[in-house]
Amino acid sequence: MDGYPLIENHGLIGDLQTAALVTTEGAVDWFCSPRFDSPSVFGALLDKEKGGHCTVRPAHPTHSTKQLYLPDTAILVTRFMTEAGAGEVIDFMPVTGTTATSRHRLARLVRCVRGTMTFDVEIAPRFDYGRSKHELHVTPHGAVFVAEDGTELTVHPIREPEDEPLRDILTHRDADLQVSLTLKAGDQRGLILEMGADGPPREIRHDEHERLFEEAAGFWRSWLAQSRYAGRWREMVERSAITLKLMTFAPSGAVVAAPTAALPEQLGGERNWDYRFTWIRDASFSVYALLGLGFTEEARAFIVWLGDRVKERAGREGNTGPLNIMYKVDGSSDLTELILDHWEGYEGSAPVRIGNGAATQLQLDIYGEALDSIYFAHQHGFEVAHGGWTSLRTDLEWLADHWDQAEEGIWETRGGRQDFTYGRVMSWVAFDRAVRLAESKGWPSAADRWKAERDTVYEQVMAKGWSGDRKAFVQHYGSEVLDSSLLRMATVGFLTPGDPMWASTLDAMEEELVSDSLVYRYNPDASPDGLRGSEGTFSLCTFMYVDALARAGRTNRARLVFEKMMGYANHLGLYSEEIDPTGRQLGNFPQAFTHLALIDSAITLNEALDRRQVQPLPY
Repeated sequence: MDGYPLIENHGLIGDLQTAALVTTEGAVDWFCSPRFDSPSVFGALLDKEKGGHCTVRPAHPTHSTKQLYLPDTAILVTRFMTEAGAGEVIDFMPVTGTTATSRHRLARLVRCVRGTMTFDVEIAPRFDYGRSKHELHVTPHGAVFVAEDGTELTVHPIREPEDEPLRDILTHRDADLQVSLTLKAGDQRGLILEMGADGPPREIRHDEHERLFEEAAGFWRSWLAQSRYAGRWREMVERSAITLKLMTFAPSGAVVAAPTAALPEQLGGERNWDYRFTWIRDASFSVYALLGLGFTEEARAFIVWLGDRVKERAGREGNTGPLNIMYKVDGSSDLTELILDHWEGYEGSAPVRIGNGAATQLQLDIYGEALDSIYFAHQHGFEVAHGGWTSLRTDLEWLADHWDQAEEGIWETRGGRQDFTYGRVMSWVAFDRAVRLAESKGWPSAADRWKAERDTVYEQVMAKGWSGDRKAFVQHYGSEVLDSSLLRMATVGFLTPGDPMWASTLDAMEEELVSDSLVYRYNPDASPDGLRGSEGTFSLCTFMYVDALARAGRTNRARLVFEKMMGYANHLGLYSEEIDPTGRQLGNFPQAFTHLALIDSAITLNEALDRRQVQPLPY
């Protein structure tokens, strides 16, 4: 491979248990198996020499590329054009069921659509993050890569009996595989890479591939047809919905924060985190987005997953309470953070981290997000069973005893605990939603205590979270620093959108945290977070800003910010975590939180625009 592609120069494909990234140059440079959080098979995204890849690209050095999704699907088409011909690679993963499996297939069809074109194919896996050596076994019908631990990657060629034999076009070097394909208009070849195959390599006829293709297309189009969204930004909203579905682990219903690990928030910096896990906070937000679009089964699956997490540790004390802030997709909680010293990191951004040391942090806001999502689901007809309610009551008793303490906060800072205002606000939400649930159902509860705690939290936030000098709510007690997490204060009902204190907070954030419509999380220079370097604007926060503006009646401004933000999506409508001052995407990609916030803000803004006559945009 050449140098590192831009983070945004990728598309995402997946089978609802794992996923792969495909560059605009036809390289699969990130793929983990059998799950999102499993070791990588292809990892050139984090080390172009040692990470491994599967690349299909024209032999001609001068070519242009285009990339698109087939409409309403997760089937990716990468097109190559030269003067002599045009060709394309069609990538998808056949969708697995809801039972966890080690069998995962990546289909790559190569075809020429004009003139002639020679494609160079290279398959160079590097198992276990490049830590495991492998052998290559070539047969008359395909090939098998076998890692030291017995893990196998099988290559099935897509060809007809009359096509040239594989042995005539195949070479191999250093246990990697190279194939040269010369095609004329109308010709097509390809391969299916299979993890956990139940048999030896075999030749796959085009009609079998076509059946897999139609099944995948049919699945995605049928799934997307459930969407009820009919607003102004339908294409972007539905692409975000498909992206979130691609990041859902179907056997459990858990949504990963991103399918990647260690992509930097600052090039060359140390803010390189593993996001292939399920955060209580992020996934709770998915309930609003999914139900807002009409995807009830996905919302229900996550609520069941969340309920299991609530029940399994109810009543346990510990330093961080009965809920962890994040879990693996199967609900387990061993997320020990390790550094892959043998990898250089994306564009030299080391350390490369797998696992996540923030898993043991105390973040009080997660109880509010969990209770808010459960309450929201309850309003949409989801029932809370007796066992679940009993566990929730136990968790709330823990929160009632522990909410008034310092914590690490929503942004997982590593500079020491603080009395974060957002954590207090969401503790208020937890008590408020619990009271509403109990009163709506007549269930046994400690409602009197919850009300008292709710009111105490409210009074404390108003007294200590407000800065008279800044005329704004601040990041943590005793500081003058602003924090965009507080954009949710009106969304969750802590303040009314028309409250003068909220209006002045929005004005202060506009002045300090907003740069040409893009929003920073906070200013790390003013509020040290224990890490070196800086970061870009946080795309989640920009969409939260749109939502807050729309709720406050500032619809013209909200629409302008939203439309500008649409311009920062990549060519496929995907967003990573952050955007740097040059407009380049940074951080793990794509990020679920960003796409969730896009959906929420699109729904809120669309409804606000429908309620009033909008004045012309400023320019």
